[in-house]
Amino acid sequence: MQNWNDVMARATNGNPEPERRVSKTEAEWREQLSEEEYRVTRQAGTERAFSSEMCGLFEPGIYACVCCGTELFDANNKFESHSGWPSFTQPLKDNVVACHVDNSHGMQRVENTCNVCDAHLGHVFPDGPPPTGLRFCMNAAALKKVG
Repeated sequence: MQNWNDVMARATNGNPEPERRVSKTEAEWREQLSEEEYRVTRQAGTERAFSSEMCGLFEPGIYACVCCGTELFDANNKFESHSGWPSFTQPLKDNVVACHVDNSHGMQRVENTCNVCDAHLGHVFPDGPPPTGLRFCMNAAALKKVG
């Protein structure tokens, strides 16, 4: 189970190796993804807060990367953060979500990407509930419910 120190260590020193890698051309990503999915995942965009029904869905299941299908989060670790984006306390596995220092927008944050295909997912913050204290604040456009 990760904590904020683990997140910061990964963001500054590197992430665990994924089990596989998925690489496509920009043209292939554009063909596969909707305009919004492409903007969010391939151009590090952010969807409008509270723009997705996914924020309020709390049924059991697995959330995967919309780009490569890698299973990223379990709904059992999803919580209502009132932030406007789906939020989770931890990834499904240790090596599926990567952390990177993000100094954009005049602040330092930790960006999350899919460790398999480098899709931008969102950011992680140290203000989540126990037991991890983490809030993986994800763009719904970057996720698809697969189970």
